Amino acid sequence: MSTPERAARARRVQDWLDVRFRSATAIYGLIVFTAFITLTSDEIDDAGHPIHASEMLEDAVPALLVFYAAHVFAHTLTDHGEHGFGRSLRHALQHSSGMLWTAIPTVLILVIGTLTGMSGYDAYWLSMLVAVLMLGILGYASYARRGSSQVIRVLGAVGTGLLGALIILLEYALH
Repeated sequence: MSTPERAARARRVQDWLDVRFRSATAIYGLIVFTAFITLTSDEIDDAGHPIHASEMLEDAVPALLVFYAAHVFAHTLTDHGEHGFGRSLRHALQHSSGMLWTAIPTVLILVIGTLTGMSGYDAYWLSMLVAVLMLGILGYASYARRGSSQVIRVLGAVGTGLLGALIILLEYALH
């Protein structure tokens, strides 16, 4: 493979990652989904027992799908006058897909928690940790793309993760 072909392939991979993980929509989706899990994790079932990982999954995934649909709707509605319905819908589906992609690692934690009988408490904290780590990685990548030093990248990652956790907790507190 020639150098220009490698560069073009790297750019396509970069574009794919940008839409699915490094977009504002993706980060928003991750924060909203984690807030949904936080809200659900606080519930107690009818018998007075803490909620299980499967119940968090059953509550949070449909809520995320509704937010995704709302985002697709809003994006399509604002663009269809200029680009036509079909093109606007396709673009909205792609643009909004980051909301779903960033939820995958957390969903996997809840699925594993469900299959292994992990307590809801443990599944919640592990999913929260994964979400904050993802935000930290995105922060690190952002500073790396700017050419920042290693120290600034690490500080940016820690700051991004902590700010993300704070926003998740604020979202929880407001609901």
